[in-house]
Amino acid sequence: MENPAPSAASLDSFIRALREALQRELPGSAAQKKMAPPVHQAVPLSPAPARQSAVLALLHPAAGGIAIYFTERPTSLRHHGGQVSFPGGGREAGDRTLEKTALRETEEELGFSTAGVDILGRMTPLFIAPSHNLVHPFVGWLPAHPALRPDPTEVAKVLDVPVAVLLDPNTQSTCRWQSGEHPLDAPCYLIDHTPIWGATAMILSELLEIVQTLPSPEALLQRPICSPG
Repeated sequence: MENPAPSAASLDSFIRALREALQRELPGSAAQKKMAPPVHQAVPLSPAPARQSAVLALLHPAAGGIAIYFTERPTSLRHHGGQVSFPGGGREAGDRTLEKTALRETEEELGFSTAGVDILGRMTPLFIAPSHNLVHPFVGWLPAHPALRPDPTEVAKVLDVPVAVLLDPNTQSTCRWQSGEHPLDAPCYLIDHTPIWGATAMILSELLEIVQTLPSPEALLQRPICSPG
């Protein structure tokens, strides 16, 4: 049988603690670099204006704990095809803030209204040198699991990953990717044979480091356990 769902009081306590942690000094680039590919180990921020983007790490209640949404991009896309990422994208002229960018992109990609999303805070921006892109990560909380209608032009699959799985040291691995003519090894989170690596893994590394500092009940982050048969 599955672990019982966390109580509303436990969820409220966790979210309140996470919100407070995001207002304090963040782990920053030191946490990000723990999951950085070799080419990201020392990436300077270019003096030229970078393209501004925003992504959303969207947490929500799941069986036995809390989970995060990721999207797997279609292999047909020109940029980052087949890779796993947080919902998000580039800031547009109509976006009053980068927070609005993260919410708009999430709504477009996952196909549900983000009106009920509570933005808990933001994490450390990450500069992506190849695309000259400065990514601003936000953390959000959605108190209910919505009906998703992913945009097939942007999303091949939605991954709904428990935080407990991401915190499990056995989830960390090394994946091989192609850089020009040469394969390179990079740290990754391996979810059912699907790697989360690159900028997404770096942003996730900072979030998990923050979560690990919280006085959250152990049951809140348990992965569901099913009895045999």
